[in-house]
Amino acid sequence: MTLWNGSYPFYPGASACFPFDTTQAVIVTVFLSMLVTFIIILPGIRGRGRLFWFLRLVLGLFMGAVVLTVQFTRDWETGWVQANTSYKSFSLAQVNADIGLHIGLAGVNVTLRGNPVNQINETINYNEHFPWNFGADYDRSYSEGLEKGLPSPILYVAEKFSTQSPCAVHRQYRIAGHYVSLTLWLAFCTWLISILFFSMSILLYGGHMLLLTATLILFSLLFFFAARNTSKCPIQFGPVSLRTDYGESFWLTLATGLLCLLLGLGVIILHSVQPEKLKLIFSLDKSSEEEVWDKSCLPAEPSCSAQDVLMAPLGELCPVTATQL
Repeated sequence: MTLWNGSYPFYPGASACFPFDTTQAVIVTVFLSMLVTFIIILPGIRGRGRLFWFLRLVLGLFMGAVVLTVQFTRDWETGWVQANTSYKSFSLAQVNADIGLHIGLAGVNVTLRGNPVNQINETINYNEHFPWNFGADYDRSYSEGLEKGLPSPILYVAEKFSTQSPCAVHRQYRIAGHYVSLTLWLAFCTWLISILFFSMSILLYGGHMLLLTATLILFSLLFFFAARNTSKCPIQFGPVSLRTDYGESFWLTLATGLLCLLLGLGVIILHSVQPEKLKLIFSLDKSSEEEVWDKSCLPAEPSCSAQDVLMAPLGELCPVTATQL
């Protein structure tokens, strides 16, 4: 086997790592644009209702953005390990690298980053994605990685999640990812309905929809928890092993679910105990509403025209006796 420019001929160079996920960037950009737009019109709101309106805006956009964004993140479960390991098959070269495993709802990301990045005349900086969402074939992606000649640590970690692996975790993670994604889409729909109810001043129903949103979010976390707590094969690199723990997306989703739960309960309790304070928070001025209602219920002012004079029938007139002075 001959070398070609210092590397094996069937191994391509290191794949470029895109700095961020375009789907997440689009979602964040849309919600930030909405936030900036509403902040621009904020000075037009008078009184203390401006603060409550701003808090409702920030909390509402935050919950919607989180529920939608975590669908596409790849850090529901993450783990890192630093190890000295073989770099590629049919090679005795050893590299010192950080190996990362990132599990999302749609697949697995395996990261390999050298310490330093430039070793054995190569740039060691890989980030490979192996999907298992609808319409994707994980085993095919793994086979394509074998054909491309990806580094051995990446193929070793990815093989643990294949359908042919004795670890048997592919099915659990794949099914859990589908159910979590479906539940979060339902939570996003209920969040939209709650925003609609609050904008129509139907506060009690809005609180109920927030409670339903929180329930769906917490159920999605329960699905992922059940998949993660299945037995796993150890991912060993010499004397060290790669261990994973809940990632940022999991904790962010949990915080959002608890926030929806607290806000929904708060709206329902205030509606039954102190509805006046709830209306104050949602900038519903009861005095002005009652004034408008009272004016609408008042009879029309009497007119002085001859047509508006009430005429009584002759039979109902009472006789009047006049006393002469």
